[in-house]
Amino acid sequence: MAKAKRKYVCQQCGAQSPRWQGQCDDCGGWNTLIEEAPATVFAMRHDLGSGGRAISLVGLDSDIPLPDRLPTGIAEFDRSLGGGLVAGSATLIGGDPGIGKSTLLLQTAANVARAGKRVVYVSGEEAADQVRLRARRLGLGDAPVALASATSVRDILTTLAEGQGPALVIIDSIQTMHSDVIDSAPGTVSQVRESAHELIRFAKSQGSALILVGHVTKDGSLAGPRVLEHMVDTVLAFEGERSHQYRILRAVKNRFGGTDEIGVFAMGELGLSEVPNPSALFLTHREEMVTGATVFPAMEGTRPVLVEIQALTVRIASGATPRRSIVGWDSGRLAMVLAVLEARCGISFSTCEVYLNVAGGYRLQDPAADLAVAGALVSALAEKPIASDSVLMGEIALSGEIRPVAHAGLRLREAAKLGFGRAYVPASVSDGPTGLSLKSYATLGALVDQMLGRN
Repeated sequence: MAKAKRKYVCQQCGAQSPRWQGQCDDCGGWNTLIEEAPATVFAMRHDLGSGGRAISLVGLDSDIPLPDRLPTGIAEFDRSLGGGLVAGSATLIGGDPGIGKSTLLLQTAANVARAGKRVVYVSGEEAADQVRLRARRLGLGDAPVALASATSVRDILTTLAEGQGPALVIIDSIQTMHSDVIDSAPGTVSQVRESAHELIRFAKSQGSALILVGHVTKDGSLAGPRVLEHMVDTVLAFEGERSHQYRILRAVKNRFGGTDEIGVFAMGELGLSEVPNPSALFLTHREEMVTGATVFPAMEGTRPVLVEIQALTVRIASGATPRRSIVGWDSGRLAMVLAVLEARCGISFSTCEVYLNVAGGYRLQDPAADLAVAGALVSALAEKPIASDSVLMGEIALSGEIRPVAHAGLRLREAAKLGFGRAYVPASVSDGPTGLSLKSYATLGALVDQMLGRN
């Protein structure tokens, strides 16, 4: 029998170290290395090339039926999942404390149970009476949900194996689960990994849809080992501010659907309600035109969402370093747009502080927002407003060219549906919906010249 080596495991990223140290070399976390009991290692010498069991091989062209979907009764949740929960799948949902994860899953459990399916909700953080009181407050007290408060994975699996297999199992949260196979405290990397493995294996064998709630770290990433995200089929991120009413459920990973869909919810007295028109959340309703404000038709999967981009420029004394503050957009992309405006359009922001904000807490990653950002910056600097019924979209190249955007037709139809009358688009877009006037530009300089009255 070989002697087991001592190891220290980071509780944030799962990195291992042969000795203790104050800071993790991989993630930079302080005081996150904890010693874990090593497993007994037996030295065995044998050839792995023989003695195994032959596995069956199939071709890619084999006829395989599509997996059955279990609707959650919440259309926005189903949209994020790609059409509903898949039997035998494992879904991990993470978000900040108090964002509404438990509320959303309690509403989902009640909807599925009322549809005649067996649902088991296991809470490791709250007592059963606490969950029951919250369900009564949300008007879900009559739902036939099987509720328990437990943290032992062995006890949970023994209970789930009794009687008819559940269609849906919710574990809130995976960081509170404990497996007696591992000699370490709940929440450690090894405990989270082993507990999730046992629960996922049960779900796969019984055909139950499994939802795991995960904690997040201070930077918003899921706590625990990174392998946890690889083990599950779907990873959902619940975003939003607790002080704000609206929440966004975003798919980060999905083996049964796309990762570019979002679900939008509003938190109220009776829990989370769906928001069928998310564009209304991110647009400011104003009577007068305001400098530095533009509207951009973004795409989230198959759904167009109109968001408002706000820019503010402030003159500073010569010699001072100008500040660049960005909320909801990439700082590197802002630097590129500012450089193109100076090099290709003759507009300098070197003596101005620049503040850029995407309204409503929305986060933009679409390069088609370049033109809307440039328009907001020029409008703020020149103090010339853009018509409030206008939308702008287009990717800006370093040469100053305005490049085409994907799904231009869907974006323009959404703008026309919400009452916008004109659109500033790349030259490649020549056709738009009825009632929407198109203004095409091949270069950024042409748009800037028109805004500043140079031509």
